[in-house]
Amino acid sequence: MSGAMKFNGYLKVRIGEAVGLQPTRWSLRHSLFRKGYQLLDPYVTVSVDQVRVGQTSTKQKTNKPTYNEEFSATVTDGHQIELSVFHDTPIGYDDFVANCTLHFQDLLRSAGPSDGFEGWVSTCLQVKLELGSSLNE
Repeated sequence: MSGAMKFNGYLKVRIGEAVGLQPTRWSLRHSLFRKGYQLLDPYVTVSVDQVRVGQTSTKQKTNKPTYNEEFSATVTDGHQIELSVFHDTPIGYDDFVANCTLHFQDLLRSAGPSDGFEGWVSTCLQVKLELGSSLNE
């Protein structure tokens, strides 16, 4: 990623809620009612440059979970935050539901490199992010 900005500093992520989550075709593979409405048992993982920094609790039987959970990390040479939603399954691997990627460079561009960023971001989830410190090339 030559020329890309790197974030160094403090990251605080507050996972608010997810709305309209839908099971994937893969997660419906064992369902008797594949075309019917299926509730999920979703949880969210938070990663910075593919390193997990947090995971919410699992919310039972909902496609509109509210978490209000917070995670903090110190980031060195960070490029992106990835939020992934999974359906907690009783057996085997958990099913992937959705994900979104936020780039530090994009978040800090409007605020200015030394001002940090604080605000709600609506992606696949409603997320409050607080970034402090610096953005370097």
